[in-house]
Amino acid sequence: MVIYSIPVFNYPLYHLIYSTIFLFALFSAPHFSLSLSNKPYFVPNLVLIGDAKFTNNSFSIQLTDPKSSSPSSGFVIQKKPIKILNSNSRPIRPISFSTDFTFSISPHNGDGLAFLLVSRKFIPKFSKQSFGVSKGSPFFAVEYDTFFDENLGDVNSNHVGIDVSSLVSVKTSNVSSLNLVLNSGMKLHSWIDYDSSSKQLEVRLSKFGLARPYNPLLVHRIDLGEMGRNGEVFVGLSSSSGKSMQISNVYSWKFKTRSVPKWLHSQPVDPRVFSNVHGEEKGENKRWVCILGFLSGLIMMIGFGALIAVVIMFLWAIFENRRETIVTIAEKCMAQPGDFKYQKIDVVINDNSVDVKL
Repeated sequence: MVIYSIPVFNYPLYHLIYSTIFLFALFSAPHFSLSLSNKPYFVPNLVLIGDAKFTNNSFSIQLTDPKSSSPSSGFVIQKKPIKILNSNSRPIRPISFSTDFTFSISPHNGDGLAFLLVSRKFIPKFSKQSFGVSKGSPFFAVEYDTFFDENLGDVNSNHVGIDVSSLVSVKTSNVSSLNLVLNSGMKLHSWIDYDSSSKQLEVRLSKFGLARPYNPLLVHRIDLGEMGRNGEVFVGLSSSSGKSMQISNVYSWKFKTRSVPKWLHSQPVDPRVFSNVHGEEKGENKRWVCILGFLSGLIMMIGFGALIAVVIMFLWAIFENRRETIVTIAEKCMAQPGDFKYQKIDVVINDNSVDVKL
């Protein structure tokens, strides 16, 4: 599954709505998990078939029985089958899913362990053959093979392969490239992811306790829609010992489906439809841009016109005030010639007196 990281605040509101719907679809999709440290809670959701049984105080499921006189096979599945095709999508396409589990395989040359998708008709036909599948039964498997069989085109006795209704793998990868041995008895952790939009399957593997590897061990492009046309399928883990005393144990298992609306996929089914839809959106956005541009220009023109009008009115007021200001002098303040009169004043000063007589 390809995941996109985008700054929501730089996108229109409908992108935020799409992201919200995507998260809702992601977390509301069917899923289950198996944690064997709490058997009473998970047992009702599981079905053990063949030689599979709980061991080690229910901390693990042992899929094969070394004490069996005949080849031993065991299968643990989810009790309720799932619909591999998403009927809500147009066109109808397979669901996407992710699963991871921890397991160990004892140092014997058995068939190993496999993750399986099988039809509902598989249960009555469960056999002691490899992984419990019989010839002619439709199935999909990711096998962790520990037995070298030239007739099946195995590359070695330590590989991961993808099987489609046949034990002859359509693609394999050598586990030795990771410096791991499947049947070393060591706990291992595997992740399997399928993205229906790109039709890509990825398988990862590491020692138990280590982080999920960034690079997958095996990548293969496959359309699981054919499996879905047979109706509902069971999901499970299977193992068979072959002619050996090999023991396969499962310690934890998680499985989750993801049903995502088609318009959230990065690779549209029909690019022409995708282009037409986005062309209409772009046309609508351009119309809004034109309207907003026109309104902005109109507002700026009105504001600029109002400013010019204010300036003109201010200058006109100053001009009018200067033209009407005239200096006037009241008549009573005007000087009249010939109105002056002279009068003689005698001043007598005595030395012994401070008085002055006029």
